Amino acid sequence: MKAIISTKYGPPEGLEFTDVAKPLPKDDEVLIKVHAASINAYDWHLLTADFFLVRLMGGGFFRPKNPRPGEDVAGTIESVGKNVQQFKPGDEVFGDLCECGSGGFAEYVCAKEGALVLKPANINFEQAAATPMAAVTALHGLRDSGCIQAGQKVLINGASGGVGTFAVQIAKSFGAEVTAVCSTRNVEQARKLGADHVIDYTKEDFTRSGQTYDLIFAANGNGPVSAYKRALTPEGIFVVVGGSLSQIMRAMILGKFMSRKTGKKITALTSRPKQRDLAFIKGLLENRNVFPVIDRRYPLNKIGEALRYLGEGHARGKIVITMGAA
Repeated sequence: MKAIISTKYGPPEGLEFTDVAKPLPKDDEVLIKVHAASINAYDWHLLTADFFLVRLMGGGFFRPKNPRPGEDVAGTIESVGKNVQQFKPGDEVFGDLCECGSGGFAEYVCAKEGALVLKPANINFEQAAATPMAAVTALHGLRDSGCIQAGQKVLINGASGGVGTFAVQIAKSFGAEVTAVCSTRNVEQARKLGADHVIDYTKEDFTRSGQTYDLIFAANGNGPVSAYKRALTPEGIFVVVGGSLSQIMRAMILGKFMSRKTGKKITALTSRPKQRDLAFIKGLLENRNVFPVIDRRYPLNKIGEALRYLGEGHARGKIVITMGAA
């Protein structure tokens, strides 16, 4: 089968599109015929080690510890291990493989059943593959770290990327009044996603507008934490999900101190996939409360181009990888 192999840190040109042996599932695994995958900022960081913490937190110090990248997948189960109880051959599934070996940038991949849920019938494989990591990250940031409640004023900074597009929709599904922050070219998209208000950051700095929010969800963005704190209500919460390493570290290091001092909570999200949370997202998809925004599609052998596009930082929603070659 064809697969993508990563043997060194660096630009996408170092990736290999090659033939490897088709995997065999262990007793607690399923074998998936992959129909589509998608890429995330997580994949970019693992490829380039642009955040040095990648090397220190198990990615491998000198080279990638796991040479088989790819987390988000959607496909059909071809076979199951003898201990698998939730799925059977022929089931259409999707999931995030980052806790069970990755390897989704391939025609076939093995995964533990706990990483997967059944694909909703009302979406296709590409839409399903675009969903797991980004949607669950948005859910964790809004619900678990942000303690979102109906009627709250919630601001999503970075509302046009993979996580941000899901965050706008998920916040609306919780009954919040949502303000989306994005660039000029993404204003209309944010409105279509359901944002009640849209701020074009090229024209307005929301941290200086005088408006305050119960929850600020930063899927992207820079600037001092103090600026975001200024835009919070007295008991507001600022959740850093993405952005520059310096912003994430400031939130992690200074967050607890600033929270105790002011009463406003500042935190950096750490998210791990859970099957029950992906099942929750599945329900939102089935009820049409959310839908994945797909910017571009690339065949598997063009994944270097896809990652370069992601690395430029201008993707609108998700980038999907289809199997086969162009």
